[in-house]
Formats: sequence, structure tokens, C-alpha cells
Amino acid sequence: MLHMAVLRSPVAHARIRHIDCSRATAMPGVALVLTGEDFAAEQGSLPCAWPITEDMKSPPAPALAVDQVNFAGEAVALVIADNAYRAADALAAIDVDYDELPVVLDMEEALKDQDLVHPDLGTNKCATWVFDSAEAGSGTDVEEAIASAEVVIERTFRQQRLIPSFMEPRSVVVDPSADMFTMWSATQIPHILRWMLSAVTGIAEHKIRVIAPDVGGGFGGKLQVTPEEVLCLLAARRMGRPVKWTESRTESMLSAHHGRDQIQKITLSARRDGTVTGLKVELLADMGAYLRLVTPGIPILGAFMFNAIYKFPAYRFECTNVFTNKTPTDAYRGAGRPEATFAIERMMDELAVELGMDPMKIREMNWIKHDEFPFTTVAGMTYDSGNYEAATARAMELFGYDDLREEQKRRRESGDPVQLGIGISTYTEMCGLAPSRVLGALRYAAGGWETASIRMLPTGKVEVITGTSPHGQGHETVWSQIVADRLGVPFEDVEVLHGDTASSHKGMDSYGSRSLTVGGTALVHAADKVLAKARKLAAHMMECDEADVEFAAGSFSVRGTSTARTLGDVVLAAHVAHDLPEGMEPGMDADATFDPDNFSFPHGTHLCATEVDTETGMVKIRSYVAVDDVGTVVNPLIVDGQVHGGLAQGIAQALYEEAIHDEMGTLTTATFADYLVPSAADLPAFMTARTATPATSNPLGVKGVGEAGTIASTPAVVNSVLDAVRHLGVRDIEMPLSPERVWTALQGGSADASTPAAGGLGSIDAQGGQS
Repeated sequence: MLHMAVLRSPVAHARIRHIDCSRATAMPGVALVLTGEDFAAEQGSLPCAWPITEDMKSPPAPALAVDQVNFAGEAVALVIADNAYRAADALAAIDVDYDELPVVLDMEEALKDQDLVHPDLGTNKCATWVFDSAEAGSGTDVEEAIASAEVVIERTFRQQRLIPSFMEPRSVVVDPSADMFTMWSATQIPHILRWMLSAVTGIAEHKIRVIAPDVGGGFGGKLQVTPEEVLCLLAARRMGRPVKWTESRTESMLSAHHGRDQIQKITLSARRDGTVTGLKVELLADMGAYLRLVTPGIPILGAFMFNAIYKFPAYRFECTNVFTNKTPTDAYRGAGRPEATFAIERMMDELAVELGMDPMKIREMNWIKHDEFPFTTVAGMTYDSGNYEAATARAMELFGYDDLREEQKRRRESGDPVQLGIGISTYTEMCGLAPSRVLGALRYAAGGWETASIRMLPTGKVEVITGTSPHGQGHETVWSQIVADRLGVPFEDVEVLHGDTASSHKGMDSYGSRSLTVGGTALVHAADKVLAKARKLAAHMMECDEADVEFAAGSFSVRGTSTARTLGDVVLAAHVAHDLPEGMEPGMDADATFDPDNFSFPHGTHLCATEVDTETGMVKIRSYVAVDDVGTVVNPLIVDGQVHGGLAQGIAQALYEEAIHDEMGTLTTATFADYLVPSAADLPAFMTARTATPATSNPLGVKGVGEAGTIASTPAVVNSVLDAVRHLGVRDIEMPLSPERVWTALQGGSADASTPAAGGLGSIDAQGGQS
């Protein structure tokens, strides 16, 4: 096996004048050094599968830069050597002559088109995508709602850029032997990757096998067709030998895609009594230098969630995607929906402050009531089930909301230097990313169906083949539970096969909290097909009418008699095929594909209490309660783990993480010494609970949980911190809320005790002004 190392550009924007590889080529152990020019004829362009508009600008995205680099960290050359150390050493011997160009970093400045990331496009605007409830017929005109409103609030929020800091960096091995290219890759999407590799390189799809081994986490960061996967494949083909590449952590942070990075201008209108009447969303979303697999569609996913659980009669969403000289963005846990939830939950608190109302009361009076489901929202989504009242009541009980408000009042009155804040997030999300016809209407290139197969072995054991590809979610456990329960076989007799396109021939993989709602349902349908065939054979074996056959606990019996056959007996009979009903084929296997009619909509209420030291700016989470409704729960331990992990990432955005580029476009947070990922010691003990309103869109009644904690927690924490210091004159603090930023905001604020706080301490005078 040979090893690949990648030389990356230290500058964010430049023409490549010349690359001198002669010294590197002569070094011991070096087999080959290649540049973009060497690969120009065969590397193609990395795919973007989501052209959100007909006129969307999509520049070529070579795996290895040919004549220009557009972000710091872009690959410009590669070395193939006999071990990883020699390959890495040879990188230092490559000389690249760059002709630096103006760097485009700020989205608002980028839209002035004074300097262009891609001059041939003539603009830095990628696309503008609009949803208008009046035009869609799902609501009234938002401009009219704002013009006639008694209260109008306008705020601008910044969603900082984040880095998906998965536990294990990416690694790729390609073996070109046996007339087949076998790729092992730390990927979330083996099936999609195989398809896209064929499309990019021209290698026939049936000549590519992709295996996703234990991946070490993904969070959307491995939902990608990466330059290195393409380069490894092409290098292995050129060398005729296996080639391996493993990134360093800094390489991962520089060149693997980033997440979030939006400017959100939100306008909310309401009546004086707190009833919301309109919502207008204007987004700028940073694409970075290129469009990766689903980059332009990520902010569009949020379009259907800004209205959240609230009954807005009018809504308009407009998103402009912008190119900059930064690392490309793409999916990061939640993918568009955390951004939407953050904005609307911040705005509901701002409305409460404006009107001097308790922030929970303002939510309760505007949300969809449990007896109003199914409910079609102003964004055109049909929420099939939910009970926001039940989740909130449980959360308030566990949290001790009223007692904490009393403590908050005492601290304010006493001038305690450590102030208490209470934050609320009553969220919902659109997950089970699937309905193919909806994805098609949004111009997404692929479908959203999922497939599953069940192989009943003659020994009584069961093989399950799934098109989903887990990377830490526990699919093997849950899929075995579902099949064992459905077929009445022992849990330990079920083996789940996944993540290998040779054994699992088709599938749409794992992302968007879709695995259980879509893949699990496909599995249920496959199990039901097995039972339907087995019932027919059992009736034949017991010489009775099929309608008289009952099935329970893994055994078929004739109603009203003691005659019975186990599922194992029936499966064996199907395999030996000595006496089958006329027309029945031997074997007892089944395949099923499921394409749901609707998304699923988990929801919940998250409450956060923070203590803010006004002398240092330090924020401490004192307590955190999360009550989630994810429909039917198959495995409570796994659900709790998913919620805990999601909370950690959402809290990290609120308080710790931010990818920062300097004025030259260099990422200054390219190590864990600078990019602050919280450890367990930085996080509180979470109190979690659940309510359950089963989904009606699938037979399991499940809704999805993988992204819920991330979606809900960020606004809960930020609302809590602002609630603690708003009476001291602080109106907003940009994320992450570091001690420095909190302290600086406090120094700029005024200690005006009459300023109304989100706890309902202000009031409205007769003319509607604050007092």
C-alpha cells in the first residue's frame, strides 16, 4: 500500500503561477507527485446535488486546484510515497508560486461585487430563493401584516461559522485490485458516494465498491463527496496499487466543510395582546468558495421551520447564498433547522420584552394546540401530531420555573453580582428527510426513500440488510430490536449488515434524522412481507385456511386448536422446498422500500437556567431540562444518548465554538487549542424526560431524535444569558457568549433598573411605550 499526503494552499485567494515538484519527486520513498494540471483531464468537478434555482451559479470545483485557489486549505498538489511520514515530509519540498488576489470574506461586502471569488461568474451571489405564503396560498401577505401591526420588532442575528468536530478525522483507502475499485472511507453516505464518484470520474458505478467501517462520528461533516476521496481513487487507478490517506486534525478543520454562517434579519409583527401576525425572514448564507454536495440547500431547509410551532398568518422567507474565500459550508447537525429555531425563539423572547409579558405566556398564546392537529402551517408543512402543552407542563414541573423566577427577582433587587437568567426554547423540527416528491419539488437531485432486506436463514437466524449507514446511532441494536419484536425471534439471532455497497446494494444513507423513521419503516414492511409469505406456507403445512392462522411470539397456530408451527419450522420448510403451495418460490426472504408521504415533526420544551458573573462575564449553566416528544421510543438509552450529544453541540454553539478567519482569510482556529469544543467538565448534568404523541406518517409512530438537542438548546442558553443581564442594559450578545463578550456587553450597557426584562418585570403604559 502507498500513502497519500496533500499540499494545501496557505493563502485564501490566488492564481497559481507555477508549481515545482522536482525536489519532492527526488526524495526517498516518493513514488509520484501530482498537481492539478496532471489531474485536469480526469478529476472532473466535485458534485453539487442541490441546484436550488434554475439560475443558480455553480462554479467548477476541482478536487485539486488547477490554476487558482479560492480558500486557505484548498488542495494544490499531492505526494504518493511508501509511507505516510515520507509523503508528509515531501510536501515541504514542493514550491508553489502564488499571485495573490483580493480576499472576499464579508457577505455583505461580497454582494457589492467589487472583488470576485470566481471572476468568470461575474458576481458573488450564488442564488436567491424565496418562499412567500401569499403566493403559495398558505397565508396572507406579510408586508400588509407588518404595515397594519400594532407592534413590529426587527432584529439581526449572526449564526457563527462552526466546524463539525467529529471524534475520528477522515480516512480513505482505495484498493484497485480484482477489476474493482474498493474504497474504505469514513463516510456517512457510502451509497451516495459510490454514485457520485462514478459521475465525477467516469468509472463505471458497478466497478466501485464503497465500505463505511466504524466511522467515529459525523454530525453532517462526513455527509460529503470529498476531494481526497476522488484523489485517492484516481491515484490508486494511476498507480495500480492501494493508496491510503488519513487527515490530521488541522487538515480536517481547514478543509472539511464547515457549518452555519448566516446573517439573519428577522421582522416580527404582532398585536398588543401578544398575538403574532406576521414573520419576515431575510437571510444571507455563506457558501464559502465552492458548492459541495448539498451546500446551497442547507439554509433552504430552515425556510419551513422559522414559523416553528406558532400560528403565523403571514410569512415570507428570502435567502441569498453568497460566495466567499472561506472553506465551503454544508450540512452540520440540524442543517438549517437550528438556525431557524434560534431566530424564532430569540424573537419570541424579544416580543415578550417589548410587551412586558412572561416569555412562556407569549409562546403559549401563539402555539398550535394539541386538539388542532393535524395542522397545516403558514410555510405549507402539515404537522401530523404533537402536544406542546404536555411537553411544556412536564418541563416546567421538572425545572421549578416559578421558584427560579422568584430567586431571579431577589437577586436583582439585592444587586447580586451573579445574576440568574431563565431561557426557553419550545421547538419543533422537520426531520425524517425523505418524501421524494417534495425533494424533487425543491430541485434536490436524489430521492428520499429507503430500503431494507430480511434474509431468513434455514438455521433460524436472521440477516438484516439496511440502506442506512450508522456512524454512532446504534442502528445494529435498534434494527435487531424491531425485527426480533416483529418476527418473534431472539434478539441475538438477528445480524444487521450495513455500510457496504457490495452487501447493501442500494440505499440513501444516514442524515436528517431519517434512519429510523424511513429506514426503520422499510424494515417493518420487509418483516411484514416475510410474515405474509410464512403465514401462507404455515396454513399449507397445518392444512387449514389462511384466514384461520394466528401469529404470536414467533409461532403460527390454528385458531381454536393446539396445532402450531414455529417461524423456524416454516422457514426451514421454505428452504428445503419439498412441499410448497402451488406457485410459491423457495426461500423466505423479503425486500421493501419506503418513501413516506410526509416528514416527521418531533418537538419539545427546553429550559435553561444560567448564572452570569457580571464582574467577569463568566456564564455557568446551573440547570438544564429537556422534555422531548419523539413519538414512539424504541430504545430509551439510545434516545437519551442522542439528546445528550445534541445538547452538547447546541450549548457549544451558544458558549464556545466559532471558526474565525483573519483579514487574509486564514483560519485562526485550526486546532483544538483555539477552537473550543467543550468537554464533559464544561457541561451541566442534563435532566431529560419525554412525552409521546406517536407520528401518524409511519407504522412505528417514530419521529426522529438525532438533531433535536442541537436544534433546541442554542436559543435556550442564549435566551437565558440575556434574561440574566437585560435589566443591566444588554440587548444582545453575538455567539459564542464567551466571558469576554459578555463582560464587554455589560460594560457598554447601562444599569437602568426600569428596563423591562423577559421575566415580565416591565409594563406597557397607556400609549404603548415601555415603562
